[in-house]
Amino acid sequence: MTREQRRLRLSVDDQIENRYLEVPFELPSGGVTRLEVTLDHDRDAAVIDLGCRDPERWRGWSGGARSRFAITPGAATPGYEPGELVAGRWAVVLGLHRMPAEPVDVTVTIATGVDAGRVEAEPPAPATAAGRGDRGGTRLGRDLPAPAGLTWYAGDLHAHTTHSDGTLSIAQLTAAAAGRGLDFLAVTDHNTVSHHLHLPAVAATYDMCLLPGQEVTTHAGHANAFGDIGWVDFRRPAAQWPADVERRGGLLSVNHPVQDDCGWLYPVRTGYLELWHISWFLDLTATGPWAYLRALGGATDPASVSGGGLELPRRERPVLLGGSDFHTPDQGFPPGTPTTWVAAEDRTPEAILDGIRHGRTAVSRFPGPGEPVLVRVGEDLVAIDADGTVLVEGLPAGGQDRRRRVRGDRVSISAPPHRGPYRLEAPDRTLLAISA
Repeated sequence: MTREQRRLRLSVDDQIENRYLEVPFELPSGGVTRLEVTLDHDRDAAVIDLGCRDPERWRGWSGGARSRFAITPGAATPGYEPGELVAGRWAVVLGLHRMPAEPVDVTVTIATGVDAGRVEAEPPAPATAAGRGDRGGTRLGRDLPAPAGLTWYAGDLHAHTTHSDGTLSIAQLTAAAAGRGLDFLAVTDHNTVSHHLHLPAVAATYDMCLLPGQEVTTHAGHANAFGDIGWVDFRRPAAQWPADVERRGGLLSVNHPVQDDCGWLYPVRTGYLELWHISWFLDLTATGPWAYLRALGGATDPASVSGGGLELPRRERPVLLGGSDFHTPDQGFPPGTPTTWVAAEDRTPEAILDGIRHGRTAVSRFPGPGEPVLVRVGEDLVAIDADGTVLVEGLPAGGQDRRRRVRGDRVSISAPPHRGPYRLEAPDRTLLAISA
C-alpha cells in the first residue's frame, strides 16, 4: 500500500478565499484498483465537508457526515460512486463550512494498493413490506377524488440515507416509507447521486416508487433536483442550477426557504417550492412560510381581487410541495411528515414528476385515513375528512382572508385556482392541509 499525507493549516481566511478547497493528487497508470482517503482535524473547532473528483467526473460527497471514504471498481463508501480508478489528476474536495479565526491543523491521507479501500457494509435490509392495496393502485387505498384518468398518490419529496448524512440505508428508508403507506419517495442525498444506482432494485423489492433526487446543498440555501439527470454541480452559481436541471429534463425546487441557518438566500426563483418542511411542525400556526410566499408575489390578496387589483396567473406561482427532510428515526417524525399528494397517471417516477410539473399537488400533515386532505378537481376543491375545519382562501392579509367552515367529511367547494393557495386549518389556526 502506498500512502501520502497532506498537512494544512486552515482558518476562516481560507474559507473567504475559496469555500471549496481542492487537495490534488495523482493516480498513476498501471491499474490502481483501490483508493482510500481520510480526513483528520479537530471537529469541535471546525466543520469541514469531504468530497472527491477524478480527472473526468465527480465521484462523491459525504459532507461533514464522514471522515473517510473508499472507492474501488466494484464498490464504494455510500455517497461515492464505484468504478474505474482512472489515471491522472484527482482531488479531495474540502468544503470549508465553519472555520475558526485561528488556523486549525488538517491532515488529508491518500492511500492506494491492495490493503486500502475497505468498503463499509450497508446495514441489513428489513423484511419486505406488505402488498399494495387494490383501490386505485395506492398503498393507502384512500378514495380521493381526482381528475379523469388520474389518481392521487401519497409521498414524500425529501429524504436522506447513509449516502449522505442519514442513518438508514436505502432499503431501511424505503421500508419505513412503505410502512407508512406511502406510494412514492424521493431520495435526495446531499451533493451526490451515488444512491441512484441502487434505487430500481430497492423499489422493486418494497413495491415502492423511488424518485432519483439530489439535494443541491450550500451554505446559502438548498434545492432539490428531481429526476435521473446526473449530478448537479453545487459549486456553480445558483442562478445556473435551474437551467442545468431543466435542460436535462428534471425539476428544481427551493427547499425550506425560511429554516434556521439554511434558508434560501439566493436571488433565484424556481417553479417549485418546498413550502411545508418538517421544521414547520415545531409550530403549525407559524406564518413565516406564508410571508415568504407572499414576498415572492406568488399569490393574489382576496381584497385586491375584489377591488380590481392585479391577478397573477396560477402558473406564475410556484408549485407547492412538502418534504419531511427525513434523516433518522431519532427525529421522531417518520417519512411522510408532511405528505405530498400528486395526481398522476400511474405510480412511476416519470408519471409522478409529470404530475408535479403540471402543478397537480396537495400537502397534508400525514398520509393516513382520517387525516384532513384538500385536493383539486378542476375548478373545485374537495375537502376529505375535514369536518369542522376552516378553509382559508389566499394568504393571510390582515384580516382580509376569506374563511369558511367545512361541514361534512366530503365537501366539494368552488375554488378558482387564481384565488389560491387554499388551506385547511383547525379552529386554533393549526395548519392541516394545503392545495393550489
